[in-house]
Amino acid sequence: MPLLIVAVIIFIIADLLIRMVGRRLTEKKVKKEREIILQESLKLDFTNEAKSLKRAEVANPKAKILCVDDEEVILGSFRKILVLDGYSIDTVENGQEALGLIQRHHYDFLFTDLKMPLMDGVEVTKAVKHLRPDIDVIIITGYASVETAVETMKYGAMDYVQKPFTEDELLAFVKKSLIKRQDKIQKQLKPKVHITHLPASDDFTKGEFSIPGGVFIAKNHTWVSMNQAGIAKVGIDDFANKLVGKIDSIELPNLGMNIKIGQPLFTIKQANRTISFKSPVSGNVSQINTVLEQNLAVLNITPYERNWVCALDAENIDIEIKDLKIGRSAVTFYQDDIEQFNVLMKDLIKTEKKEGEYVEESLLYVGQLEKLNDMNWEKIVSEFFKR
Repeated sequence: MPLLIVAVIIFIIADLLIRMVGRRLTEKKVKKEREIILQESLKLDFTNEAKSLKRAEVANPKAKILCVDDEEVILGSFRKILVLDGYSIDTVENGQEALGLIQRHHYDFLFTDLKMPLMDGVEVTKAVKHLRPDIDVIIITGYASVETAVETMKYGAMDYVQKPFTEDELLAFVKKSLIKRQDKIQKQLKPKVHITHLPASDDFTKGEFSIPGGVFIAKNHTWVSMNQAGIAKVGIDDFANKLVGKIDSIELPNLGMNIKIGQPLFTIKQANRTISFKSPVSGNVSQINTVLEQNLAVLNITPYERNWVCALDAENIDIEIKDLKIGRSAVTFYQDDIEQFNVLMKDLIKTEKKEGEYVEESLLYVGQLEKLNDMNWEKIVSEFFKR
């Protein structure tokens, strides 16, 4: 038996060593290929697109980046550092050329120097966020201009990087920015609704609104699921859950209390704000979900199924059920409310926008209500969740 154990340990160690050596050889091969790409890029002619354009494209890039700076030494540093780390890079020497490129190519990031002749970084930022709001802008600045760089963020810039920078500093900064961009994209919601029989975690990653088959949706965005014994489980639906965002606590009803349709049933809290959801059906509270109360993070996976808030012994479900939506009628109800939400948000965003300030155009994203001021938050809540 000891010999067998030793043999297994030796096998595991050998396998790890083989994998490690293989990984290092692959990394060396990839780095060599990228070095060749970097060298060859300096010989290629892209003057038909932009007079000063230099392009280095790698296979399966981590991100596609356009960099504009009037100093070739800065552009050279970006190409050398980022191409070898797996990014595709285009570089140009002025803002006008950069604006031409973003209208013909898809980039994840545009890095722009703050101080340039003819068109400075502020002007570039404003133009990019107008023409291509999906591209994240990052300012390149010196120490003396940090305050101006910070000011530029109100026009839509994601962040700023200060020069001079080391290789490690730039790599760490771009990695952080990429994670930030991916998180933002993950939170964006598509105005699509579908009936699903799949785990809601799949639907959440797609960024779409979901309604499980067999679940009823009330006009105040609570959901109801019935069993054969007439027990109605109630919770908040996907529309409310996604747009409200992080819930700090939930106030559950008392066991045994009798509730009539339209009376306050449970309350969610977000910082110093609360939303009291009215009961979609009448009955006696027979169960409360204390597991949900103790672990509200599960709502990030799904607000349905086991994440109900409370259960009622329904009294008049045969009459009250006619006011609930299910199947295609529930999808239509969602679509109408999404359209109405977008219209209302456009108006509310104007009231919060400061003069000259850039506001993200994406109207649907997870936790959108969290960023509204108290007055506008209450308008949304009253319009959709206090019906």
